[in-house]
Formats: sequence, structure tokens, C-alpha cells
Amino acid sequence: MTAHSVDGEPPRLFSVPSDPATGNDPMAGGVSVGAQSEGARVRQLRAAALPRARTGWQAGYQARLRLTDAMVVGVTLLTAYGVQLALSGTSQWSTIGPLHAAAGLLLATAWLAALATNRAYDVRFFGRGMSEYQRVLDATWKSFSLIVLIAWVTAYSEARTLLLVAFPLGMVGLVASRYLWRQHLLRQRRRGDGGLTILLAVGDREQATRLIRLLNGAPEQEFVVSGVCLTNGAQPGERLSGVPVLGDLSDVGLTAHEMGAGAVAVCSSHEITADVVRRLGWELERYGVDLMLTAELADVAVPRITVSPAPGMSLLHVDTPRFEGPKFSVKQVMDWGLTAVLTVLVSPILLAIMLAVALTSRGPVFYLSQRVGRGGQLFPMVKFRTMYVGADRDVVALAAVNEAEGPLFKMRSDPRVTRVGRFLRRYSLDELPQLFNVLRGHMSLVGPRPPLPHEVAAYEERMKRRLLVKPGMTGLWQVTGRSDLSWEESVRLDVYYAENWTPFLDLLILAQTARAVISARGAY
Repeated sequence: MTAHSVDGEPPRLFSVPSDPATGNDPMAGGVSVGAQSEGARVRQLRAAALPRARTGWQAGYQARLRLTDAMVVGVTLLTAYGVQLALSGTSQWSTIGPLHAAAGLLLATAWLAALATNRAYDVRFFGRGMSEYQRVLDATWKSFSLIVLIAWVTAYSEARTLLLVAFPLGMVGLVASRYLWRQHLLRQRRRGDGGLTILLAVGDREQATRLIRLLNGAPEQEFVVSGVCLTNGAQPGERLSGVPVLGDLSDVGLTAHEMGAGAVAVCSSHEITADVVRRLGWELERYGVDLMLTAELADVAVPRITVSPAPGMSLLHVDTPRFEGPKFSVKQVMDWGLTAVLTVLVSPILLAIMLAVALTSRGPVFYLSQRVGRGGQLFPMVKFRTMYVGADRDVVALAAVNEAEGPLFKMRSDPRVTRVGRFLRRYSLDELPQLFNVLRGHMSLVGPRPPLPHEVAAYEERMKRRLLVKPGMTGLWQVTGRSDLSWEESVRLDVYYAENWTPFLDLLILAQTARAVISARGAY
């Protein structure tokens, strides 16, 4: 097959000979793509895609991250030296000698270089998952390891201040700044103001439609499908879930270029063989468009996926979820340590709530609820009482006005809730006594929602996987939508957490819990 250049464009590698009798492309189901004039076709494609100004955001975002990281590193080192001067009993910055200045400059250079070499500015990680944060933390470890090595070789005693002050401060500062920039990016995406990557989907109708619904139905995600090239023939004026069909396999490269697509997403299809993918990659390389292959690996976190080379192919290896071992020992230590500190810090709030509950309604201050923990073990979960005594018996009478799905019972205006209880529930203050459940080992700070026994009795097989880990005071359900979530979405998030959790994910959830509690979104 010979490829020819048309109008100065790079040759298409997927050109298919037309029927000499009709001029129609046999791969387009008898419809001639060439029936449209080239100018009309370009206008149609660009009208279907979002404006280019909205999608070319990566370079500016990357530059802002670099500038912010440099500022965080600089402020961190200045703070560390300020602490060092305070400990030495002087406030004269002139006392910092050339050796100290050289050490600080070396650390700043190594730190920023480590961020760059560790792909902390890779556009593929912006606003996606936890890889961006993990790369920032890895770069911080590497740069400070260099300082430790230099301090050991040169007997540089002042390195202790850099380690004790600059390391934790810088780590928190870098992660916090990335988080703030990510929230700004997500707000832009929700408003449709930018931060988006336009995709051209390639596949059969069923798979392309599924991809469109998954991506275009999630406003906070980066990818937006704005065009489709079908493998089983395109019909004139056809649309899939509101997205125009712009051609077939012979049109992929030029179509992606004309619509300003950042990537082409290839769905699984009988017509798309390894040779087709290889040739498509060559064609897209000429236009500077990325190639993406969809993988049917729902609810599997990226750290569990590795690519294993094999003769003539690449194998995706999915690690088996593990529910014991060193990682769980780390979780137990984190739970106990953080909970002990939190209990001391919130003890005045606990006393104030106890008085408020006791003085405003009759009955005990605390409410014990039987919940199902890890492995199906029952335990008494303690909360502040937010309803009048005997409210449990009225659930049957209120069943007709239940607003929740599945075995849950939820009402936005539950008549059983006391006035103080409504305030406590709105800001999740009624759950603070669960700190004692964590200290006793019944619960974790982060985990699935603690279920009731009658809920567990109605579980399907996949739902039972929530019981493979301890229930938590907070979790993905808390920071995602709380009571606004559907039963199916709540189950999916809990199962996802049970199979994919990491200590770092726990820390991120704890950081986001404070915002979810203050906003009171989905709490009733």
C-alpha cells in the first residue's frame, strides 16, 4: 500500500482504495467521506471540538508548578535557617557562613532537580490519582538523602536542622501547593474553562459509546471525547451520545489533527489488530498526537498495575489485593498514633458536646450501635446521641418515607433527630467518640463505612469485600459525597478502598475529610 501526501499534509498510513464504480470507501459502509469538500469537513470538525485555547493548558500549568515549587523550596530553607539562628541565640543573618549558604544552595538545586527527574512535572499526572503526590514525596526523599550522605562524609553538624525542619516543612508545603493547584484545575474543569484534553475515540459503536458516557459524564476528569472514528462504518450525520462520528479508520490521523485532539483513545474491537495499532501509532506520531489504549480494568488502582514484556506483546500484570502483612502493620501504627494525638486535641470539644447533649434532651449522652467490623465481627460503635430515646423502634413506621437506596435508611428531615443532634450530624461531630473505637482496635481512622448487621445480611458477594478491612471513621464515601451518594456508588467506593488502599491514600483522605466536614455537603 502506497501512501500519498495530500495538500502538504503528512501521508495517511490507513488509506483504503475506493470502489472505482462508486468512489465510496468500502470501510465507511458505502458512504463517501470525500463527498464533503475539504473546507466544509474542517469546519465541521472544529465546530465539534472545544476551542484550542481551552485545551492547550499543560504548558502554563507546568510553568506555574515549577515556580510554586521553587518558592516553597526557598521559603522552606529560609525558615530552616531562621530556626537555626533562633536556636543559636542570634538573629543576625550575616552569621550564616559560606558553608551554610553553599549547603542550602546545593539542597535547593538537588531538590528541584530531583522533582524534574522524578517526573513530578509530567503532564500525564496532572489532576489524576496520587502519582503526582508520590513523585513529589519520592523526590524529597532523594534530595534529603543526598544531604545526609554529604553531612556524614563532611561531618557537617548543621545538617540536623535542615533535616528536622526543612524536610517535613518542605514535604508538607510541596504536597499542599500541588493540592491547591489541583483544586484550581478541577474548578476550571467543572466550569468548562480549561484544563481539558480533547480525545478522538476509535472503535466500534458499542465500545465508543461506553467510553463517551464514562468520560463525558465526569466533569472533573481531564478527558473529553469530542469526536469518533468507527471501525464498522460511519453514517453521514451520525452521533453517538451527542458526539459526532467524523470518519473511519482511514481518517484517524488527519481527523485528530484537524479537531485539535490531544490524544486518540482506541477501544477494543475485532477490527483493531496489533498491526492496526502499530500503524496508527506511526501515523499519529507525524501529527504529534498521543495514542491511548483502553483497558477493561475497572476499579484497579494504578500502583497495582505493572507492564511485563513478553515475546511479541506486553502483558498487564495486576497485583492481587493483600489484606495482611507489613502494610497493615503501618496502618495500625498510624491509627493508634494519630488517634491518640487527636483524642487529646479534641477532648475540650468532647466535654462541651457531652454537656450540650445532657442538658438539651433526656437520655444517655452516648449511643451504642452494633456494627459489623473486619471479618464479620460485631462490635459496639459509640456515638453521641442525636435522637430521642427509643428512636430505633420508629424506623418501621418511617419506612415509607425512606430516601436511601438498598438496605440503608436516610431522611433529610428526620423527625427523630434532636435540635442539638441536627447540628452535630451536620458537621459529623457526633462521630468523634469513635476515636475510642479506633484506640480499641475495632475501627480504623480511614476505611469503609461501618455497616449495620441487617445491611450485611443483604450483601451480595462483591459487597462482602468491604469486610476485608476495618471500617473507618472516614473514607472515600465521606470525602466524595457522604449521604448524597447512591447505594451502588457507596458500595463501589468501599470495595475500591478495601482492594487498593495505601498509607498515602489514607493521609490524602484524612486531609480531605476536614474540607468535607466543614462544607457539611451530604450530611444529614
